[in-house]
Amino acid sequence: MPTEGLYAEALRRPGLVEALQREHRITLAGPTTLLATLSSLQMGFRTLALERRSAEVWQVLGAVKTEFGKFGDVLAKTRKKLEEATSTIDAAEVRTRAMTRQLKSVEALPETQAQQLLGPAADDGLEGGRDA
Repeated sequence: MPTEGLYAEALRRPGLVEALQREHRITLAGPTTLLATLSSLQMGFRTLALERRSAEVWQVLGAVKTEFGKFGDVLAKTRKKLEEATSTIDAAEVRTRAMTRQLKSVEALPETQAQQLLGPAADDGLEGGRDA
């Protein structure tokens, strides 16, 4: 309503406000109550928007939880493979030590003679950084 007097007159008439709301879906407001009514509506719409966004966030979190479980499975498989590789390397070291013990009594040939028998050694970078 444009003035407080007109708004007060509409409120004084019995059943007028209820009939307008029910039949025409109109809510009456005066100049002083208009701002409070609009603020209340705005707060309601903001709350509704937050509820919708909250539901979206929960869906995303649910999807992340599912994927996190799969990630844990992959991590466990990776750990198992790394443990298998470590075990294989340990076994190779044991065999190397056993062969080294057996070869202690054998004299090493000079390098040139060894190369003639076996061929030149490939430079695999394990020589401690010597230049060729």
